[in-house]
Amino acid sequence: MRHFLDFEKPIAELEGKIEELRRLPDSPEVDIADEIARLGEKVEKLLAATYAKLTPWQKTQVARHPARPHARAVVAGLIEEFVPLAGDRAFADDRAVLAGLGRFRGRAVAVLGTEKGDDTESRVAHNFGMSRPEGYRKARRIIELAGRFRLPILTFVDTPGAYPGIDAEARGQAEAIARSIEACLAAPVPIVATIIGEGGSGGAIALASADRVLMLEHAIYSVISPEGCASILWRDAAQAEAAAEALKLTAADLEKLGLIDGIIGEPLGGAHRDPAATITAIGEAVAAALAGLASLDGPGLIAARQEKFLEMGRQGLAA
Repeated sequence: MRHFLDFEKPIAELEGKIEELRRLPDSPEVDIADEIARLGEKVEKLLAATYAKLTPWQKTQVARHPARPHARAVVAGLIEEFVPLAGDRAFADDRAVLAGLGRFRGRAVAVLGTEKGDDTESRVAHNFGMSRPEGYRKARRIIELAGRFRLPILTFVDTPGAYPGIDAEARGQAEAIARSIEACLAAPVPIVATIIGEGGSGGAIALASADRVLMLEHAIYSVISPEGCASILWRDAAQAEAAAEALKLTAADLEKLGLIDGIIGEPLGGAHRDPAATITAIGEAVAAALAGLASLDGPGLIAARQEKFLEMGRQGLAA
């Protein structure tokens, strides 16, 4: 059964009528196929009108849609001969961070992603995409491994943020995130990061301190979730819609601010309506980003990447 968001209720009603018509037996009195086609056109127009004017809060809802393709699906669709690598060689394996080696369009690559899970059991197993310190230490291990073997790094980010539990703090959550960022900035190989759903706080930037940062059209990327921001500023999570507006967390806002390098278009109605087409679009964008980095050697990549992030800081100070 398709999951509809609150603002999609008119679309849900029309698609419900289409499903009812499809279940009706053929009748010479009523041209069911013609009526289905007419309603289908109406749905297309309504989808286009609705998704052309989504608010930041509505985009947040789309980014969190349960049927949106997650990191495992993207890796399965884009990476051939994928071999998962587990553990941080210090404490444990964190299943919120997907890691491994494989081939992207024939080229050997290292892969990292944050995985939320697709149902209750897998979401619990992957801790809803919220990594503990061992997850970021695993990421650092893979980044350094990729650097030694000159493998480009592809990351696919979809996390509400790092796990905020006391056990994670006790094991050095902030230090683990910082070390992962440090490893990204020092890697002598191309790094292309794609925000495929939520890009939340340090949990996201730990895997997204990249040469090229791409975002799906309806993904979000922010220093804090709208609910967290609302709880801090207004002490009321119900103000999340206002917080989403203020945070400038949409792909369009971030591209305008120069904080990301490109937006990947989604199928009409969001990535959840056509995951296969979305994954194909991600592959095309990642391939183009990698091709654009081909002329840079290790020192050149590191210098350009560090300058890119320093320039973001200078712009912020100037503003």
